Amino acid sequence: MPAKRALIALGIVAAAAVPLTGCSWAGAGGGGGAVRVLMVNNPQQVELQSLTAKYFTAKTGIKVDFKVLPENDLRDAMNEDVANQAGQYDVVSTSNFETPFYAKYHWLKPLDAYLRKDPGFDANDILGPMKESLQGPGGQLYALPFYGESSMLMYRKDVFAKLGLKMPLHPTWQQVATLAAKVNGKQGMRGICLRGQPGWGELFAPLTTVVNTYGGTWFTKDWQAQLTAPPFVKATSFYVNLVRKDGETGAAESGFTECLNDMSQGKVAMWYDASSAAGALEDKSQSKVAGKIGYAFAPTDKTKYSGWLYTWAWAIENNAKNPSAAYKFISWASSKQYEQLVAEKQGWSQVPNATRYSLYKVPAYRKAASAFWKVTYESVLHANPKDPGLQPRPTLGIQFVDIPEFVGIGTNISQLVSSAIAGGGSVQSALSQGQSQAQSAGNHYK
Repeated sequence: MPAKRALIALGIVAAAAVPLTGCSWAGAGGGGGAVRVLMVNNPQQVELQSLTAKYFTAKTGIKVDFKVLPENDLRDAMNEDVANQAGQYDVVSTSNFETPFYAKYHWLKPLDAYLRKDPGFDANDILGPMKESLQGPGGQLYALPFYGESSMLMYRKDVFAKLGLKMPLHPTWQQVATLAAKVNGKQGMRGICLRGQPGWGELFAPLTTVVNTYGGTWFTKDWQAQLTAPPFVKATSFYVNLVRKDGETGAAESGFTECLNDMSQGKVAMWYDASSAAGALEDKSQSKVAGKIGYAFAPTDKTKYSGWLYTWAWAIENNAKNPSAAYKFISWASSKQYEQLVAEKQGWSQVPNATRYSLYKVPAYRKAASAFWKVTYESVLHANPKDPGLQPRPTLGIQFVDIPEFVGIGTNISQLVSSAIAGGGSVQSALSQGQSQAQSAGNHYK
């Protein structure tokens, strides 16, 4: 199925689009030296917005007009614009989920020609897995990473020490389950927090990494759905049973934000999730457990590593009205110089990370992120978006399947698994229903 048809089927591209609401549009014109940027409202991007006029526009003369939206609204607006090639924006905040299939259908500009003329950007400094995840056909780069993450296990090292428990640097999932049972109920805490909230990017982000390391996959290389295969069933059953037995209160409604709150407020002893959470956990202004957290690699079963890979990045729409100015903006926003600027203004702990080799050689950054930088860095380096499990895959992606249909099938099936976490159904029933939905999507790619 062509990607635009898939986006239409998902209800996020339409001939008569519903007007967007939310953040105001800073400027309508695209001529002259203006660049129109559609951007997600994450804290790092909002900080970028506050620095742009003084440190980019004042030096280049290029005005940047931002449209800033929450993630779900951002994806809707972006999908609509790029699939229709409407050209409303020059730059979009894309991720390594959308970038490869946007590139496949020529909706973004390849960046290699720009980069060859800009050796100062130092594209070779981009972490290998990040670069690979943002490539399109022929291996060209179609987006520049702004910040990235893998996944890791975070735990209360002070509580473990008090109870005489030891967390391995490279734990297995069975070891994690054993530790969760031992610490559950101690000091008023639950053993572990795992996402149970429905959503392809909520519940299925961590769960798919468990499926991978248990030897499962969503699809074989020839697009045969595998949700009812033994490894997928075993991994999902393990995850559901673990969170039901020793997981957080209200697990079926808990996503990243809820687990971050539970961990930072001392309500859970362990949490498996995005490495980007570490900065918040170590921030004394918002975390009661700052300085008390230990960090371990993503738990495994049959694979050596199992961390996911994700990045918010900058891409130039193929119909951008000012592509040259757009490149100047995104190369500045993803540069070493921008990292240095954030360090000067906000401190090294606030620098967008997990995108460049050079950042991890900066002594000041290592000191500011001493508790977690090594695990984050090595987790990203060992992430393999082409081959994250035990068998060949039909697309890029570790915690997702890189097709537009995954938004729908992943969300639908996650609702069934979340219901099983809440006690409203069985894993076998959820995956049996999911198998037919996944195979229907896979049939379009055979």
